[in-house]
Amino acid sequence: MSKHGALNTFGRSGNPALSAGFANAQGTYGNSFAIAEKMTLAGTVQKTMVLLACCFAASIYGWNNQGLIFPAVILGLIMAVVTVFKKEWAGTTAPVYAGLEGVALGGITAMYEVQFPGIGLQAISLTFGILFTLLLCYMSGMIKPTENFKLMIVSATGGIFLVYLASFVLGFFGVDIGFIHSSGPIGIGFSMFVVGIAALNLVLDFDFIEEGAEAGLPKHMEWFGAFSLIVTLVWLYLEILRLLSKMRSR
Repeated sequence: MSKHGALNTFGRSGNPALSAGFANAQGTYGNSFAIAEKMTLAGTVQKTMVLLACCFAASIYGWNNQGLIFPAVILGLIMAVVTVFKKEWAGTTAPVYAGLEGVALGGITAMYEVQFPGIGLQAISLTFGILFTLLLCYMSGMIKPTENFKLMIVSATGGIFLVYLASFVLGFFGVDIGFIHSSGPIGIGFSMFVVGIAALNLVLDFDFIEEGAEAGLPKHMEWFGAFSLIVTLVWLYLEILRLLSKMRSR
């Protein structure tokens, strides 16, 4: 695929971070990408490992300080927005985002552990099991992110976002969308669907990062690509926690 062709497909990512970041890359850096240091797959993998380390280290602190969940979530959201709109800052903002999300995830996991001992380890194992399985499937060509595949995942992701947004807004008026939180068959089925869509977003992330490297995007986009993967992994982990809690509460 040509550089211009790769860039023209970036806007189809289900991951909002990737969509916003890569879609503007051509306009920001021009058509030639005559940049000394360029984005590589190996570099993105290294940055991803750094962000995961930040997240895990911070989760230990969050586990023992559950009162910081809400501030960490808000500050993490701010860091995510800054990273999306100032991609060149990703080398600084992405580790901060990962740390904040670690604090939030540590506290949230500790709360789930009170009700369902061992659920955290189960969720972590499933999250990384899914990550490595999908990565192997992508690298082997078993999963091919065609345009129709991308459109389906993007549409489903948008629909899930709208359902969650509606639930949040209606909650202020005392209206509850029951199937989101229900531990019945419909609630579990909904959570399984969301986990599936979150997982398939990883495939889109792999594809767009690979295309970004092929297009010769600037070096700091490695941090941005790693940040985007962390965004998806955080979402996937939280949805797996929700699903496991529903299944174990039956």
